[in-house]
Formats: sequence, C-alpha cells, structure tokens
Amino acid sequence: MSLASGPGRAAGTSVDLKLCVEKHIDYIKKLDSRKDELEYWLTEHLRLNGVYWGLTALHLLGCPDGLPRDNAVDFVLSCQQENGGFGAAPGHDAHLLYTVSAVQILVTLDAVDELEKRGLGGKLKVGSFIAGLQDKETGSFMGDEWGELDTRFLYGALNALSLLGLLDLVDVAKAVSYVQRCENLDGGYGVTPGAESHAGQVFTCVGALAIAGRLDLVDKDRLGGWLSERQLDHGGLNGRPEKLADACYSWWVGASLAMIGKLNWIDGSKLAAYILRCQDPEAGGFADRPGNAVDVFHTHFAIAGLSLLGYEGVEEVDPVYCMPKSITSKILSA
Repeated sequence: MSLASGPGRAAGTSVDLKLCVEKHIDYIKKLDSRKDELEYWLTEHLRLNGVYWGLTALHLLGCPDGLPRDNAVDFVLSCQQENGGFGAAPGHDAHLLYTVSAVQILVTLDAVDELEKRGLGGKLKVGSFIAGLQDKETGSFMGDEWGELDTRFLYGALNALSLLGLLDLVDVAKAVSYVQRCENLDGGYGVTPGAESHAGQVFTCVGALAIAGRLDLVDKDRLGGWLSERQLDHGGLNGRPEKLADACYSWWVGASLAMIGKLNWIDGSKLAAYILRCQDPEAGGFADRPGNAVDVFHTHFAIAGLSLLGYEGVEEVDPVYCMPKSITSKILSA
C-alpha cells in the first residue's frame, strides 16, 4: 500500500523496516554532550539551526521534553544581537536563517514572551530586523546586511513574521510577485528569477505562497509532475534531474507535494522504505543515503518526511512550517 495514496494517517509500511525511535531520541539528546569533539566546533555556524532540527525531531518522535526547556531558551536568547536578529551562536552576526530558527524554537517551546522579558527589545524588534531585509523594489529578501538574495530568505521572513503575528510589517504582495518571477517553464522554482528549478527552492516558494494565501498562483499539475519525477526507482527522491537521492528531499519534495495536494503522486511506501534504510539502527540518527554518516540535519528532515507520509508513531508535521502541526495550529489560530 502506498503511504501517500489515501486520506488520513497511514498505519505503516509493508516492508520489514522499523523506525528506531528510542535510538534516534538518544542520538539527538546526546549531541550537545560532544563538546570535546572537533566536529562540534566545526559546526558552530549551524548551532542554532541544529537546536531547531533536534527539538522538532524530538517533538515529532513524541518526546517534546527531550531537550531541557530552560537551557534551550537561554541559548536562543544568547544568540540575539542588538539589531534584534539572531546569529548562529553567541557572538555571531545576525542572519535571517538563524533568526527564523530562533523564532521557531521559541514558538515550539511556548517561550515567545521571553523576548519581552529577557530579549533585546521584544518580538517587534525581531520583526523589524526581518522587515528591514526586504528589498522595497523587488519584494525579495536579503539574508543579512551584506545583501545576498535567495528565495530561502523570502520564505523564512514570511514564516517567522507570521508566527510572530507581524506579517503586516512587510509588503507581502511584492514578495508574492517576486516568487512568481522565480517560476520556470517546467513548473518549478529557482533561487532567483531565471535560475534552474530545484526542489529546495520549490519548497521555499510554495511555502511562501501558502503563508501569503496565494497557492492559487501555482500551476499545481505542472509542478506536481516535475516533483513526482524526482522519485527514483529505489524510492528515494532527488532535488533535480540526474542527481542522487537524499533523505532530506523526502521533506523538500514531499512537503511541496503536500501543499499542492499531490502527495499521492509519488509511491509513499517506497519512499518510506528508502528513508528507513538511511537510519543507523545501532547508534541512531539518519544519513543522506544508506550507509553514510548520520547528522542532525538529515535526521530531522527524514523524520519530517516520514511524518508527511503518515508513518505510524510519528506526530503530524505542518508541511508549510516544518513544525509540529499541533503547535502551528494553536499559534496561528490565536
């Protein structure tokens, strides 16, 4: 049975592969205890993102208290800079991508109020930092003061601002127009207008349109066709034609298909089996491909991919925000 072929949450997969939940929980919880390893310090530029990946994965695995709440909130606040944005780690320059992770973590932990109590100016200052990165002419967003443009930043801005209830700080209509300019003839989207279609950018563009309430602008059949062609014979998904499969594309492709109502256009059982083959059943964690070294990035997106497929024992994920659906439903309806 295809996990993506019918309505509701699927019961599991027909293959003899099991999700090693406890192993993955243990792997994520131990990541912060490896401070004597070179790898830990070489990945400092991903530290705040890593907290978001690990925290979200733990929530989806049914272990919301896996990371100490107070420690996580303290770390997030320690990454905030005077301009209201957040850096990857204490002392790092503020950047939109880390600011989005900070907001997602605080929302997940029901700790947004801590911005007012202990942050550098409250949530409005965070929103102002994000809004200040919008290009007033094109509607696109920069990642930081140095001016790099990328549809990841546009999506991240709308993501964080909507979670904070501050979407009115930016010109959403212009942002939508910019996304439209990034659409290609194959139905996909690129990093900037004219750039080749890539599944990661498809997710950011479709996600941005979903937040803006403009999914009506997507050519769903054409895009669904391009996305469904990302599935290879062994079940895994790639990000663009002629590339290798990667477990993280179970999210970028899968979530995009879910947002446009086409998730049943891929074979969910084969995808779930591929994802499960990427896990380390002894030490925990997921890799990009079977047999490779695991990391928290691929662990997070592999688990989120299984959630999209309705895999038994995994909590429901929001395909727009990549956060637990129970949390986004509550915060966005407030």
